[in-house]
Amino acid sequence: MDGSILLYPSPGRGHLASMVELGKHILDHHHSFSVTVLLLSTPPPDTHLIDAVSATHPSMTFHHLPAISLPNSDHLSSSPANFILSTFEIVRLHNPTLHENLVSLSKSSAVKAFVIDFFCNAAFGVSASLNIPTYYYFTSGASGLASFLYIPALQVKYPESFKDLNVPIQIPGFPPVSPRDMPMAISNRKLEVYSYFLETAVQMAKSTGLIVNTFDSFEASTLKALRDGLCVPDGATPPTYCVGPLVATGGGTKDGDERQECLVWLDSQPSRSVLFLSFGSMGVFSTRQLKEMAVGLERTEVRFLWVVRVPPPHDEARRMLAELEPRVHSFLPEGFVDRTRGRGMIVESWAPQVEVLSHGSVGGFVTHCGWNSVLEAVCHGVPMLAWPLYAEQKLNRVYLVEEMKLALSVTESEEDDGLVSAGELEERVNELMRSEKGRAIRDRVQAKQEAATAALSEGGSSLSALAELIRSIKARSSEVDVPDLVTSSLGVGGDLGSASTVTIST
Repeated sequence: MDGSILLYPSPGRGHLASMVELGKHILDHHHSFSVTVLLLSTPPPDTHLIDAVSATHPSMTFHHLPAISLPNSDHLSSSPANFILSTFEIVRLHNPTLHENLVSLSKSSAVKAFVIDFFCNAAFGVSASLNIPTYYYFTSGASGLASFLYIPALQVKYPESFKDLNVPIQIPGFPPVSPRDMPMAISNRKLEVYSYFLETAVQMAKSTGLIVNTFDSFEASTLKALRDGLCVPDGATPPTYCVGPLVATGGGTKDGDERQECLVWLDSQPSRSVLFLSFGSMGVFSTRQLKEMAVGLERTEVRFLWVVRVPPPHDEARRMLAELEPRVHSFLPEGFVDRTRGRGMIVESWAPQVEVLSHGSVGGFVTHCGWNSVLEAVCHGVPMLAWPLYAEQKLNRVYLVEEMKLALSVTESEEDDGLVSAGELEERVNELMRSEKGRAIRDRVQAKQEAATAALSEGGSSLSALAELIRSIKARSSEVDVPDLVTSSLGVGGDLGSASTVTIST
């Protein structure tokens, strides 16, 4: 064996799933390495996903970091607005136990590379202190990577917070971006979370390399900007390895009966006739928005498969219900399910997205523009209607709609808290499913589907990039300078210095 590659994903299910796909990809094509996935203890990882991967790839090891105490943990997870900040902070608090585990793992197998999610930026100092070559895995696309690496330059270029700008923001390799399309977490420089993203951008530029879940011909303009050094104008850009598209192949389910029901229903529908609506693991809407969506769908008379979640606890209609765990039908217009029976199907909370998108009866996809979902749609040739909700999804929409022209976009009301009206949804769905413009988008998506297949074929750009990454890993020294483990005055969130001087509590 050539040694081990350690993967360190952040807690989100989409981030974990994408990192696991990277590990599988390495094992499938380069058998001389072992792959170990380090899992944070808080929050608990997705055991269903881990069990499914362990069954198909027993050579991939999952190593659970010991549990830690989280000071003020209620604050860290108290609201969705704190989720991103919580993720950065939880990773930082794991640093001492991560350090101890990296030292321990290095004694049983030579650690050749440490691959971290960008949310795990705090771990970079730990691996650097042990002289372990560290790569960042960016689970989103090259367009998102370009925008994040450019944050330090944007801070100089625009003195104000993005939320206070009224001019388009210029990012290399990107169409002009409206300030309101910048991720909320970096829109206000006064927020603590902004400093985390700024620091991460600076650290990523110092890493051994950047691994991106995309392929060369998919995001050509931003990749050119990245490789020309335009996104890190004050320094060198690390080598960029585009190894994607890495997407799940399906097969795992959370509810076998529900899975069977929705796929059997699709079997009875005409080819490319069904609109699939799904908004990721965190996609929830108010009762008012759900009703607008239902009205719009009913008016189109388009066949649909819609994944619906119960509105959040603070939703007024939900608070008025006596049930502790209400069904989604309680939040839809009265009679909607009966009136659309036969041409529409409601699935509560979750559907097997890969299997649905690969089904021949699906002809369109209303998506939140999470990168995994975008790649899954492209890999199965399904045109998209973009409805971003959070994180970098609005940036993804800009690139998908304006640069690549692989999607249409809904228009949210700025005056009405981002509401998408029934009329707006009706018009966009008809445009996607029935117009020449929609057919042109389908043709472009199917061309990208063929390009994605080629990229992952023998001699394709993504397999070549993976081989180049492996050569980089083999070429670098991976000896870990292991310090003595003695008691230290470092607190649980303390910074770890050089390998020759750092010590941690035992």
